[in-house]
Amino acid sequence: MLRKMYDWVLHWSSTKHAVPALAVLAFAESSFFPIPPDVLLIAMVVAVPLKWFRFALVCSIASVLGGMFGYLLGWQFMDLVGNRIVEFYHFQTQFDKIGGWYQEYNAWAVAAAGFTPLPYKVFTLAAGAFQINFPVFVGASFVSRAARFFIIAALLYKFGPSIKEFIERYFNLLSIAFFVLLVLGFVLLKYVL
Repeated sequence: MLRKMYDWVLHWSSTKHAVPALAVLAFAESSFFPIPPDVLLIAMVVAVPLKWFRFALVCSIASVLGGMFGYLLGWQFMDLVGNRIVEFYHFQTQFDKIGGWYQEYNAWAVAAAGFTPLPYKVFTLAAGAFQINFPVFVGASFVSRAARFFIIAALLYKFGPSIKEFIERYFNLLSIAFFVLLVLGFVLLKYVL
């Protein structure tokens, strides 16, 4: 089933609707949606390697705009919407810790969440709720999100054909590894941090 989905995404990723879908996914993931845009970004770069820069740029900008939306939700609508998102992911304790990190580390906390598998959406809501400096938030978000997406896209562009063969050969194992990393990001935030 995963293999069919992978093939479908690869085929779909080279259509005229791929870039808007990537933008929507990157925006939504930064504020409320659980699935990271890396999945579609990877498929799009593998399908059309020459557009790697454009895809990474769209993904980065949309992700930062989604982060700004998450900031707005945390700043103005925490009681109405933000708390429900935090409760959905069972991150109330971690959400409070993030507030402390913002007081101590400010932009570094945003950058860590933007680049790593930590759930960036929780950090964007917290940034608004704890009213960290908005320009600092946007700058740190852009640097970390762009670094993440451009590194992925550039590596795929550089090693494209061999990466594509590697992905196809070890698809099931890579799917499990990606899922484990995603879950570990949530577990790290929930139980360790």
